[in-house]
Amino acid sequence: MLETDLTIEVVGEASSADEAVTSSATTTPDVVVMDVRMPGRSGIEACRDIRAHREQTRVLILTSFADDEALFSAIMAGASGYVLKQIHGNDLLTAIHRVSKGESLLDPSVTGRVLARIRGDVLAGEDGGVEQLTPQERRIIGLVAEGMTNRQIGARVHLAEKTVKNYVSNILMKLDLSRRAEVAAFMARRRRGGDAEDWS
Repeated sequence: MLETDLTIEVVGEASSADEAVTSSATTTPDVVVMDVRMPGRSGIEACRDIRAHREQTRVLILTSFADDEALFSAIMAGASGYVLKQIHGNDLLTAIHRVSKGESLLDPSVTGRVLARIRGDVLAGEDGGVEQLTPQERRIIGLVAEGMTNRQIGARVHLAEKTVKNYVSNILMKLDLSRRAEVAAFMARRRRGGDAEDWS
């Protein structure tokens, strides 16, 4: 497909993360299109190594499904773009061109939250983001605070374990928390602050 765009020259291919890092070092491409899941290490780990070796190389991450954890990791690894594999061929070519020009295909609001967390500008557990939680997320956060596992929560609210995991990832992102363990402390602070709302 890439060969159909005469302005794009494919300088190398790799079947594993380590091969991608080695190939990138020798061919110095402008853009690397990288799958998240690769033999050996993940594409995100390879992205970090590629960017560390040559900052000018842009990395466009491809994934089969939307995953907040992978998105955060991709941003922190220095990826310039993160798109689903279901993207149409022409859209992928457009994405490659945009990334090659230095543009970012990452959601600015999410990128900002990650960068703020890295800089320490956002204090974990602050109330910001609470208003963004859906009723289902509010129910799930109460169960997480009780120490229930994703499987136990799934059984309680009649959802697949993987679906619960996605809900938990969204909750952590919205509340600027990084770990499940911080949820209990967050809920305790709200209750001490007089928030009597029952989220469970």
